[in-house]
Amino acid sequence: MADEAKTGELAKVTRIGVVVSDKRHKTITIEVRRLFKHEAYGKYIYRSTKLHAHDEKNEAKQGDRVEVEFTRPLSKQKRWRLIKVLERAVDLAAVPGTEAAKV
Repeated sequence: MADEAKTGELAKVTRIGVVVSDKRHKTITIEVRRLFKHEAYGKYIYRSTKLHAHDEKNEAKQGDRVEVEFTRPLSKQKRWRLIKVLERAVDLAAVPGTEAAKV
């Protein structure tokens, strides 16, 4: 933290998640899952958070794995910005021999 204060740059907060919705113009909804250990029982549990992120080029689609970074408030709910799409979702309609391709 002392080194960051000297340079004047704070570390960028980033998260990796899966796009749940891309229906809005230039906005995506991302689900970020985290794994933690229950204090009393010792069992590992997943918890999830939904984030709204700005997607300037509308490049992320539903099911894609993306990386987002925290930024200034862009709207009432948007506080995150898309950095890059890490992994594209599989389009079953393009795969021959699947049910989605036959419909």
